[in-house]
Amino acid sequence: MRTYRGGQSGYGLAVTPHEFDLAQCTLAARRGRNLLLRGEAEPAAEVLEGALAWWRGPFGQDLPPTRWFNAHVAGVNNARFDAYQDLFTSCILAGRNETLSYRIESIIAEAPYRRRLWELLAAVHCIDGDAASALGAIKRCQTLFAEDLGLDLPPHVEAMRAAAPSWNSEDALRLVAARTLVADNGERTDPAGHGSALS
Repeated sequence: MRTYRGGQSGYGLAVTPHEFDLAQCTLAARRGRNLLLRGEAEPAAEVLEGALAWWRGPFGQDLPPTRWFNAHVAGVNNARFDAYQDLFTSCILAGRNETLSYRIESIIAEAPYRRRLWELLAAVHCIDGDAASALGAIKRCQTLFAEDLGLDLPPHVEAMRAAAPSWNSEDALRLVAARTLVADNGERTDPAGHGSALS
């Protein structure tokens, strides 16, 4: 990046695409996603941690809202939440569960209607041998979806509720791995822009 003096007054910045935080984050998130889909959970987690480290705060904060810009903000933030879902999935499959439930909860606070996050939270609790906390998380999800959206518990979260009392770590890991491929086939973002009840 370099600064140069304008023709009349002021200054301009010459910046190449790879110097933008957003571009760096997007490319790294894509690499992490590809590693995850190839079953390379440990390196995927490393790459996704690096991708999300590019974020310095909410995208688009304090900028003038327009219809186009609001749509762009929603798209970028959905991509960020997708990357977090991939990161949490990679961490689970790589056995990096320390403080993971807390991290998932912090992103649920930002994007409460993303059902994949609730699935991952329940799975972490089951892997940790805490079926009661898994059922508690599922109950919170059920209440949220019913009261805020008028929807039933999402099907995959409902399946987790039925399975949670008898889960062991291997069962939970198998479910997380299987759901990763399902999510890659269309359950990533909500086309209605809710951010997302369908993800």
